Amino acid sequence: MLMNKEQVMQFLPHRDPFLFIDSVESVEYPGLDLKDGEVIAAKDTVNSEVIAHYRTKKDHPIFAGHFPGNPVLPGVVQVEMMAQAAAFGLIKTVKDPSDSNMEVALISVSNAKFRKPIGPEMDLIIKSKSIKCRGPFATYECELHCGETLMSEATVMATVKL
Repeated sequence: MLMNKEQVMQFLPHRDPFLFIDSVESVEYPGLDLKDGEVIAAKDTVNSEVIAHYRTKKDHPIFAGHFPGNPVLPGVVQVEMMAQAAAFGLIKTVKDPSDSNMEVALISVSNAKFRKPIGPEMDLIIKSKSIKCRGPFATYECELHCGETLMSEATVMATVKL
């Protein structure tokens, strides 16, 4: 594990019940030979890959209303989860991730597919790959997996200010 939940909360502005990352397992920058503490430009994060984890909790308030007796994690929450994980591809763009003062806004979602329902007590692996970065705009291809099963996928675009 690269970051536990406390460390995740030092980087992301989100908080429970709208924080959908329990841990970050890895952040890789293929093709870059980075030193510890090295800060890179946002454009250099293209091709970065993030793997994060979230376990859906049966007592999460969202399951009470979606749907009573048949709890299903809403697709919009799955997309939010993907976007939160994607933000960690930018972690090397700041000197101190615990003091980033990140401002982030999701601006588009495309190619979203919800393949299998996600319910309570499921261990989810969130995968994100940066495919484009221009100025403050970044685009990511994301997937949610439970074990080997692809649960959902989407391409998300966000603006990020660190």
